[in-house]
Amino acid sequence: MSTASLPKPLEGVRVLDLTRVFAGPIAGRTLSDLGADVVKVEPPDGDVTRLWGRKTAGLSSYFTQQNCGKRNVCIDLNADGGPELVARLAAQADVVIENFRPGVMAKFGIDWSALSERKPSLIMLSISGFGQEGPESQRAAYASIIHAESGILPPAEGDEMPLDLDLSAADVLSGMHGVIAVLAALRTRDATGVGQYIDMAMMDAMTFSADIIINSLDGARRAESINGEVWRTVDGPKMVPGGLRWIWHQLSTTAGLSDATPPDADISQKIASRRTIITDFLCGLPDRAAVIEAFDAANLAWADVRECGEVLESPTLVHRETVVEVDDRCGGTRKVIRNPYRMSATDLSDIGVAAFRGEHNTEVLAEWLGVGTEGVDALSTDEWADGDSS
Repeated sequence: MSTASLPKPLEGVRVLDLTRVFAGPIAGRTLSDLGADVVKVEPPDGDVTRLWGRKTAGLSSYFTQQNCGKRNVCIDLNADGGPELVARLAAQADVVIENFRPGVMAKFGIDWSALSERKPSLIMLSISGFGQEGPESQRAAYASIIHAESGILPPAEGDEMPLDLDLSAADVLSGMHGVIAVLAALRTRDATGVGQYIDMAMMDAMTFSADIIINSLDGARRAESINGEVWRTVDGPKMVPGGLRWIWHQLSTTAGLSDATPPDADISQKIASRRTIITDFLCGLPDRAAVIEAFDAANLAWADVRECGEVLESPTLVHRETVVEVDDRCGGTRKVIRNPYRMSATDLSDIGVAAFRGEHNTEVLAEWLGVGTEGVDALSTDEWADGDSS
């Protein structure tokens, strides 16, 4: 896809990012990728994700992935003047995003009520586990908690308890839905001048997005999965979408598979027999090409089951330049995953770098507030920012 040089969609939009860990930071990263000036406000002890993954110049792989492109101001909310400094920055922002536990922002006097009084056109996104109000609003919430509460974990088998997903789905979905809501609110503000508050509950985002929950609307306890199943083949494991009934129908038609199970056999015998027949067929083929040919002839989609370390070798990801190199702030480069947006008239490939804690204190206060940092006790920097500054 050829790319013209139109401005990024959110150029000129200022976002004050008070988030940490994942659900909030991924929303801020996405807004930054789309062209917004995103300033992350970080406490002196730092976002915990600075400790996760390999570090280069004090920047971990996890923190880098979720915070590329953002500028960084380090403010201690417990210090004199800290909350007021945040409030002043918020008054210069178009959007504020935060994912503190409900009530924390009000404790510091920087909640929606206080900030919108200063700037009625402000848009504020709050991401929490169970919403800002209600019987469970004060519960701690991580992606694992929401996965368990939303009913998406696979059922237990025997004495084995279900494992969590190897994906922070609740964080990703609430962050992405948060971005959609912010974009909608920006459109409304541009048309009316009116800002608004967005209460994004991770539980809502997960329930809205989990297709398996849909059946419970009609009283079903748990429906047959409409997702894929992994089958053994001569070419290693292959994921094939669809239930056993569909796969058997297709392969019995195109590959001539037949089941000798007596007509009066119970359903469990028939299922076991057909699973064995399909597996023996796929494992008895001569090579990979024959496996793919059999699936294609049966109109069955298929996938190689990759380990995490193999994913970046995907020909699709290589072709689409999904993994890019960014400055590692230490004289070299490191890999990050770029956004999935490929626009015909806007280039979104430049995602910037991750910032040191407090690296942009002077720059942001000068640009947003027209003041210097001298005498502002709530500000601080880490050793990397101090060493990088002139």
